[in-house]
Amino acid sequence: MKLKLSSLALAVLLSSGAMAQKKPAKVNTANLDQRVNDLLQKMTLEEKVGQLNQYTGDQDATGPITASGDKVADVKQGKIGSMLNVRGVKYTRALQDAAMQSRLKIPLLFGQDVIHGYRVTFPIPLAEAASWDLKAIEQGSRIAATEAAASGLHWTFAPMVDIGRDPRWGRVMEGAGEDPYLGSLIARARVKGFQGEGLGNVDAVMACAKHFAAYGAAIGGRDYNSVEMSLRTLHEVYLPPFKAALDAGVATFMNSFNDLNGIPATGSSYLQRDILKDQWKFQGFVVSDWGSIGEMIAHGFVQDNKHAAEVALNAGSDMDMESRSYISSLPQLVREGKVKEELINDAVRRILRKKFELGLFDDPYRFSDEKREKKTLNKPEHLEAARDVARKSIVLLKNQGQVLPLSKDLKSVAVIGPLAKSEKDMQGFWSIDWGKEDKLVSLYEGMQNQAGNTKLLYAKGCEVQDTSRAGFAEALAVARQADVVVMAVGEKADMSGEAKSRANIHLPGVQEELIKAIQATGKPVVVLIMAGRPLVFDWTAKHVPTIAYTWWLGSQAGNAIADVLYGKYNPSGKLPMTFPRSEGQIPIYYNYYNTGRPSQNDQDTNYRSGYIDMVKSPQYAFGHGLSYTTFSYSNLVLSKPSMGKGETITASFTLTNTGKVAGEEVAQLYLRDVVAQPVRPVKELKGFEKVALKPGESKTITFTIDTEKLSFYNDNLEWITQPGQFQLMIGTASDNIKLQQNFELK
Repeated sequence: MKLKLSSLALAVLLSSGAMAQKKPAKVNTANLDQRVNDLLQKMTLEEKVGQLNQYTGDQDATGPITASGDKVADVKQGKIGSMLNVRGVKYTRALQDAAMQSRLKIPLLFGQDVIHGYRVTFPIPLAEAASWDLKAIEQGSRIAATEAAASGLHWTFAPMVDIGRDPRWGRVMEGAGEDPYLGSLIARARVKGFQGEGLGNVDAVMACAKHFAAYGAAIGGRDYNSVEMSLRTLHEVYLPPFKAALDAGVATFMNSFNDLNGIPATGSSYLQRDILKDQWKFQGFVVSDWGSIGEMIAHGFVQDNKHAAEVALNAGSDMDMESRSYISSLPQLVREGKVKEELINDAVRRILRKKFELGLFDDPYRFSDEKREKKTLNKPEHLEAARDVARKSIVLLKNQGQVLPLSKDLKSVAVIGPLAKSEKDMQGFWSIDWGKEDKLVSLYEGMQNQAGNTKLLYAKGCEVQDTSRAGFAEALAVARQADVVVMAVGEKADMSGEAKSRANIHLPGVQEELIKAIQATGKPVVVLIMAGRPLVFDWTAKHVPTIAYTWWLGSQAGNAIADVLYGKYNPSGKLPMTFPRSEGQIPIYYNYYNTGRPSQNDQDTNYRSGYIDMVKSPQYAFGHGLSYTTFSYSNLVLSKPSMGKGETITASFTLTNTGKVAGEEVAQLYLRDVVAQPVRPVKELKGFEKVALKPGESKTITFTIDTEKLSFYNDNLEWITQPGQFQLMIGTASDNIKLQQNFELK
């Protein structure tokens, strides 16, 4: 479905004089509430409802299109308050000019799914989370915002802050993993990056915390599916990243497709009014997900679009993305007394305030500067930043025999696999499609840039998904000629993401068979896995000595991977999600409850919690990630053996680089409440620090434990602490604790 903006209409709009460039006006922040209220009083009911109506444009539809008439005419009549999937100064300026022909000249908001970069593509969000580098993550969002704003956009539908414990759910690629503490810090970093120094600056866009709430717990990992959970789990695990985003000043929220305990989130007063707007005092606005208001019909929650509009607006959903329910029904619902106009006024007031804060009433075209757009997009420093965070996102899973880093003295290296020369797949899902304009760096190209005198050999071996083994013979012949084999396997870019749930998350096709065949040659093999989620590769994990998880790393993927392969950068990534051995272990996560019959080890299955056909432990635990150097943890000292409520304890220890090269370590702090009612997880991440050390260098690291870190929700949803013993654990991963000591909360 194309936006009905004909070439003639566009030409008319562009020739109207709106394309003249001028310096952005300074935002007038005085008396914002009064200005909003004054405008609201001038609006008809139909114009108010128009502000709550969002349509898609013609450029990147991200959901099922609803048929509509002439959207430009609707803009001129004040029937549309926002548009998504319209990007580029030329198009956004033309449509804004149409809005300036409406009676009240209320500017449009332009939104886009800027998920991991705009013109320059950064690693997918799950990969960035593996960096555990908050400054780098914030910088990635900052650059994305700068480029998007220069292209006429005001708003991104990011960050996704859903906790994801099930890798079958394709949208795990869009979030920060399974942990609420890490997820909260990353949510805050991304909001700060997108919104910069604040709305009103022309390099800032409105962020959107999504999907509110619990979308990541969809039953069976099946996208859009139902969610059933206790309210305590909701508040303790799934809501903290949203609260962190709110505390960071996030401008908007997006509700989610799922029903939560039988109530669609779009129609949930509990989520949107009780928690978000009343308890949390959120002052921004809530946008529905694509068509989710109308989809409450399919849920069986409402009868028709009119009923859907009534339920959603009353529940606190302010803007209707693409379902057409509000525009067609709200005026009549007000006249029938089923929706109070005060609630519509509240929703409109929230939206207008953001338009004022962005400075659009001072200058509707302040984001529409073609010179700034041309100057800002695809800067060399943006590409370098993307390369930096990409290499920080790579997780070294195994390096037995120290095959990595590769020596520049190697005579030949075989680069084998269906993703070795792929460019588009390195970009990953939820990226902006720039067509022929885009240039991404493949693994093979990145290695060529650094191989020196080493000869690179190549064979594809197989496709990502099919079952043909016709390329195996060539791949084996190439492998036998090489000193080392580097294999590039994984998922295509359209295999993880929205609507990309998979019941089978093994390496697809015959890729693992190809790995087995190459491994059998006896050559040193390095397996690189490129994917948007944790995959299952049990045979490879057991038999291949060198494995790195390289995700989808974006525009500079090949260069970043080569930086790690050749030792230009020492890998420092840590897993933000637990990797299962098979789908039968899912959901699997590190912060589980111990149960009354905990197994003592992986072999303990005698009437204990575990499996009789597989060990209980994951393939790779949350927080796991190796380095080309080694680190020792020593000299743990607690400042005191006990603390009272309102007091703090510090835990100090020495971290030493005991290897031969410089490297970074993510030291992780976990806590356990040993006896509590209700019971607490076996461990919970409560702190971490990423530290760079030279060979032989030591550093004293100190974590501070306060009452907040020891608190939790009881069944009455009261935020409490209970006196007793706590176990403090410090280590290099959730399953690799190096130091531990108990203390008491009195």
